[in-house]
Amino acid sequence: MRLKISTWNINSVRLRAGLVGKFLKAHAPDVLCLQETKCPDDAFPLKAFARLGYAHVALNGQKGYHGVAILSRVPFDSLDRRSFCGKTDCRHVAVTFGEKAGLRAPTTVHNFYVPAGGDEPDPEINEKFAHKLAFLDEMRHAAALKPAPGERAILVGDLNVAPLEHDVWSHKQMVRVVSHTPVECEKLTLVQKAGQWFDAMRAFVPESEKLYTWWSYRAADWRAADRGRRLDHVWVSPALADRVSKMQVTREARGWARPSDHVPVTVAIEP
Repeated sequence: MRLKISTWNINSVRLRAGLVGKFLKAHAPDVLCLQETKCPDDAFPLKAFARLGYAHVALNGQKGYHGVAILSRVPFDSLDRRSFCGKTDCRHVAVTFGEKAGLRAPTTVHNFYVPAGGDEPDPEINEKFAHKLAFLDEMRHAAALKPAPGERAILVGDLNVAPLEHDVWSHKQMVRVVSHTPVECEKLTLVQKAGQWFDAMRAFVPESEKLYTWWSYRAADWRAADRGRRLDHVWVSPALADRVSKMQVTREARGWARPSDHVPVTVAIEP
């Protein structure tokens, strides 16, 4: 079975349930991973998405902040939620698809919302930035994020780091800005290397070309300014590196009514 997976920081799922529905109808992914749902599990709009065919849902949410969710058209075999840095702040959920989904081999999907880190890139004076760095360190050492040889795994989400020079509109002007500082970029790269994760997005857009998934609300005209960052990522384990057949950034979603500042990213994984 071909698996089409999308990831999107929706910045409040209840506020933007209509936009999620619009995206699902237009692009019909098998699996949609949402971040920053800002919604406790008992208030998640399950019925609205079930009517669209997404009846299989894994939630890890809380009131007002953070939160992640996985919506699926196909059933999953198991669910996992992990906490990092001793905090239960709802930043991870994972599911494993297998026989119930018609897959020949089990495939695990990790959905992450890494801390943003605040505005000041100094962990000595900014607890949020210190938390972000510690979170990335824990990701690097997490055994669950080091797929075994032959294991089929996918890691998606708002990782809140734009690690490459052309993941930001200006490397020179962004190098001291949270999300593109050298220490963050290095730590995210170490997470990737520790799990031997393959950057599926950059397989389709060379590192020499600009690639963005986020545009600030502060810009009066985000299209004209085009000062974006690639904060959202799709990584796959080595076993799937040659199975990614398509990648799409739905840039137009940033221009929808009352949008998120992030846009969806979609990949297709061949069997």
